[in-house]
Amino acid sequence: MVSEGSGPRELTEHERGEVLRTYMPQGRITAVPVRRPDRLVLLDQVARAFEPGVRYTGAEVNAVLCRFSADLVVLRRSLVDEGFMEQDRTHYWRCGGTVDL
Repeated sequence: MVSEGSGPRELTEHERGEVLRTYMPQGRITAVPVRRPDRLVLLDQVARAFEPGVRYTGAEVNAVLCRFSADLVVLRRSLVDEGFMEQDRTHYWRCGGTVDL
């Protein structure tokens, strides 16, 4: 829901809020944005549910993700593909996104 520009730019808090109100009313994902900047806002919000530096099993990741969406596979894959989480054979961990200080 952010206008197309000539290049990537940081979204304002107002723009982030608009994206989250549109795609996550009441905290659950109703649709995944087609536009990548909007999708990154949504994924960043989901990634914030994971503590940096903590390793999670697949079942633990699913338990967190089910609070946001029933489509756990797409959400988990998107978090990894967009660099918010990494994985090895048995664990996932948060490696990107914003953090509250």
